[in-house]
Amino acid sequence: MSLNRFVKLAWATVAVNLLVIVWGAFVRASFSGDGCGSHWPLCNGEVVPAGAAFKTFVEFTHRATSGVALLLVAWLAWRAVKLFPRGHRVRRGAAAALLFIIIEALIGAVLVKFGWVARDDSAARAAVMSIHLVNTFLLIAAAVLTAWWASGGPPLRLRGQGTVLPLFAVGLLGVMLVAVSGAVTALGDTLFPARTLAEGVRQDFSAGAHFLLRLRALHPALAVVVGCYVVMVASYAGNFLRPGERVKRYGSRLTALFLAQIAVGILNVYLLAPVWLQLVHLLLADLFWIALVLTSAAALADEQPSAATVETPALQPAAEV
Repeated sequence: MSLNRFVKLAWATVAVNLLVIVWGAFVRASFSGDGCGSHWPLCNGEVVPAGAAFKTFVEFTHRATSGVALLLVAWLAWRAVKLFPRGHRVRRGAAAALLFIIIEALIGAVLVKFGWVARDDSAARAAVMSIHLVNTFLLIAAAVLTAWWASGGPPLRLRGQGTVLPLFAVGLLGVMLVAVSGAVTALGDTLFPARTLAEGVRQDFSAGAHFLLRLRALHPALAVVVGCYVVMVASYAGNFLRPGERVKRYGSRLTALFLAQIAVGILNVYLLAPVWLQLVHLLLADLFWIALVLTSAAALADEQPSAATVETPALQPAAEV
């Protein structure tokens, strides 16, 4: 496999994982998480369920596409070993992606085995979903960095970065916290739908409201505060701390995605969170995360030429697959 084909494989892996994430949200929104019963990895005791109901089809499709994503990440890690020398950043990124996608599968199995799916509204489900979300973001970050590094992105330099490192670290952690609150909000919207906007507001602030509804009110405010912080940090870094074309370009995309996400979030509240808009909202959140990861990587990049940054991968002949 040539380097060019490896780069295409890496970005395709990112795209497939995004599709799996969005379809997983549809599984939750359509109450299809128990479509395969409590069986895992089999579906209702079968490898391929016959005459499946709708929710079985939805859940089985999610498992099948998750399996494809796992195989892609494993293949990516294997080809990274073949193409790049020991200790290369692409190897490390691909290995991290493989670790996180294995954890992803195990967390999915836990949710199914304990019945924390469909209409379950327990605190345990919310907690495991939050862990699931954080792991998903780490998986996407590892896959994106692998693709970026394979495309020629320089390695990260964490020492001697001054305020740049803590500023972006807070932003990354903050966005993960917003994503967790968003996952809890989406679960509350699914389990406790409101017929009108006024009813939804009353649900959120009712003294006897379910904890999912009480947490739901925090998400919009948290998203705006963290989003504004991240956009300002990216702009400050691109114009003053780490001026450069790459940081500015990624920062501009980050700002555009933030504005789009705010618009979709407002529409989501106004329309009472229809499933299709929840999926759009989630996809934009993932794209915003990717833009932040790339902006952070560009700002923290070691741009000085050195043996670590200009090494050529030990490429195999282009005809080899």
